[in-house]
Amino acid sequence: MSDVTLTAYNVKTKEKNVPIQDAVITKTAKGAYMAQGHDGKGNKLTTLLGEEKALAAIKAGLAKQGW
Repeated sequence: MSDVTLTAYNVKTKEKNVPIQDAVITKTAKGAYMAQGHDGKGNKLTTLLGEEKALAAIKAGLAKQGW
């Protein structure tokens, strides 16, 4: 699974599949994984992830571990 990319929906510009830059993956109180970052234009992005994709993104170096 080396083709891991983190994308999110940008609520402000209504764009889908916007790549997340400087992503930090955190765990929610219920145990879900969430990636937070920005789009490079100053807009914040947040998306929920499954455990496999979250851990793969951390391992691939695309995101930092936030817990």
